[in-house]
Amino acid sequence: MAIQQGEFPLPRYVRETLNKHNIPLPSSLGDGTGVRLLALQAHNYPDIDMPFLLNQLTGWLKARTKLPSWAAQEDIIYPPHLSMEQCSSEQTALYKANLLEELSGSHAPSSSTRFVDLTGGFGVDFSFIARNFAHATYVEQQEQLCKVAQHNFKVLGLSHVEVVNTDSTEYLHQMQPANVIFLDPARRNEQGGKNVLIEDCSPNVLTLEKELLEKADTIVLKLSPMLDWHRAVNELNVIGNVVREVHILSVRNECKELLIVMRKVKAMTGATIALDSPLRVVCVNDGEVVSYYEEDTAGILPSILSTLPTAGQYLYEPNASLMKAGCFALISRRYGVSALSANSHLFVSNSLIEHFPGRSFRLVAVSSFNKKELRRTLSSIKKANLAVRNFPMSVADLRKKLKIKEGGTDYLFATTDANNNHLLLLCAKGCGITKGVSHA
Repeated sequence: MAIQQGEFPLPRYVRETLNKHNIPLPSSLGDGTGVRLLALQAHNYPDIDMPFLLNQLTGWLKARTKLPSWAAQEDIIYPPHLSMEQCSSEQTALYKANLLEELSGSHAPSSSTRFVDLTGGFGVDFSFIARNFAHATYVEQQEQLCKVAQHNFKVLGLSHVEVVNTDSTEYLHQMQPANVIFLDPARRNEQGGKNVLIEDCSPNVLTLEKELLEKADTIVLKLSPMLDWHRAVNELNVIGNVVREVHILSVRNECKELLIVMRKVKAMTGATIALDSPLRVVCVNDGEVVSYYEEDTAGILPSILSTLPTAGQYLYEPNASLMKAGCFALISRRYGVSALSANSHLFVSNSLIEHFPGRSFRLVAVSSFNKKELRRTLSSIKKANLAVRNFPMSVADLRKKLKIKEGGTDYLFATTDANNNHLLLLCAKGCGITKGVSHA
């Protein structure tokens, strides 16, 4: 049963500390104001470790939506703000747990399955994945995070896990073989900025790849959603055709994670060799899952709409994971839709495609950017949700030009068709008759 936010108990430390010092819990806790008010009172309570107390309170507030099963445990200890921001959500952690269980075959009863997380961090991914393995090892170089993780694993009932406080590369050099190794390389540089490229992250997987594949049958890398996954695959495949799967994870249509699955087979000499199976790409957005083999996209072209779109047709915008995958020709073929142009990434059809993986709209009107035509199309539109796709203006500049406020129930897409015509598409969500437009 899903836990409602009101059902989450306050962390035990927070509750006991507030009660001990007779501090009332701020009523405006949920919007952050209460936490700030509490921080302002720090000078009144010199014997309270106020930074730690505030970390526990803000971490718990974040966990109520990001990690509900953790927030339901009153003895969980939360890390500083940055670690909470960077950790996986429960939704993506569960996906990885199911994926690694399938990849390792650990769903079959066995006392020998072993999992190693070389970049443990706060331990969210590890805690969900570890349940599917007989032996699980958490490796983290920050001593304080190790202490927090060890405490939390006990709270979560993970009695079969091992916590190791050491450098990931040093541990790799001496570790015993495992079924699966998981890595989420640190993407922060010394200045606090974000790194994207594999070679800029720590540890650099490109230099460890061969050793990783010698130590485990399956390697799963969690990488930046900003990374060009084609480039990542090419870089990792320098030693052989070892990248077998790419998983692109989105939550509520925001791309969150890129997972790379590397596998090997052993020749009689023990050398890592290429697998013959084609690369599989899996695009996930909440409950929407679309998978394909990269060879399926070779040589196919999208169906391009040869005429202007018209009112009464349906407009489709693929979800964030499909956008990241870039498999637009495959989308066109698989779902029977036509692209507005090769670069618009918007699709149309005459009849409704009910299970299209993305957003669907009913086209209400189509306008050029002729002033008279724009005025006629937008005469009753005071506010709308505006997006640009393959269009020479930003959303902000276009909104200013059109003098339309943000929000409402109408949707506007500014785009360029296959004949380089700039178009403004007025759409409505849902599939019913809208603004007098007939289904005929």
